[in-house]
Amino acid sequence: MDLHAWVDAYLDHLRVERALSPRTLEAYARDLAKLCALCEASGISSPGELDATVVSTYLVELGRQGLGARSATRHLSAVRGFSKFLLRERAISANPAALVERPRTSRKLPKVLSVEEIGRILEAPDGRSFRGLRDRAMLHVMYAAGLRVSEVVGLKIADVDRKQGVVFAFGKGSKRRIVPLGEPALDALDAYLAVRKDHPRAAMTPALFLSPRGKPLTRQGVWKLLGAYARGVGVTKPSSPHKLRHSFATHLLEGGADLRSVQALLGHADITTTEIYTHLTDDHVRTVYRRSHPRS
Repeated sequence: MDLHAWVDAYLDHLRVERALSPRTLEAYARDLAKLCALCEASGISSPGELDATVVSTYLVELGRQGLGARSATRHLSAVRGFSKFLLRERAISANPAALVERPRTSRKLPKVLSVEEIGRILEAPDGRSFRGLRDRAMLHVMYAAGLRVSEVVGLKIADVDRKQGVVFAFGKGSKRRIVPLGEPALDALDAYLAVRKDHPRAAMTPALFLSPRGKPLTRQGVWKLLGAYARGVGVTKPSSPHKLRHSFATHLLEGGADLRSVQALLGHADITTTEIYTHLTDDHVRTVYRRSHPRS
């Protein structure tokens, strides 16, 4: 098979065996298509012709096209995954990306909302209407469980266990994790579910959070309503579903949670992804030290 056919086989592997989302598959397809284009321009048509020089040249070319280090790192990750697949299928005898170093990136600390700002946003929806009760419950669940926006809109009624006080979230790669919900979130859910059952199309869809037309909410819709509520209560910081997730993690660590627990709650496969939040709590630690230590 030529390089294009092997890329197609790899994407099938990711879709069937690893159950990656369509959005992730599209990103892999775009990244590997650029690799194939470079190889074609260099007269390379088979996997056996790939080597470290080709991969390094690929990264250099991405830089010439204006891609930053973070984007180039993502492309290299796609090539590494593809190379491991070729090795497993015995299409190549050595990994061409094994010795290629990742581009150095400066890691930006995620900006978070304060506990007080979160509280104002959570109480912003009008609790006298279907839409307001739905939005209040959704915002409470997003913050209480640190969910991604895709996880929130994908929630079904069966994913909430009121008796145990937990929500079953399905993250990247359809991996399920169990996250506890606090009483405020559970109370907000109870109030919403009490009116949801009277929705004329409630029985026609298992989705937890419904639009007035009875369809599941969209990711874009959640972004818009969160931004509107934040502006409505005077929160001037940029607000987004992921800001709630960042705030959830930071507030847990400030409250004394250990890093491994936060990793499990967020659904991070690698703890280094979670470690970035430890930098956000440095000021909090210094404040506690100055307030608590007898010799500070």
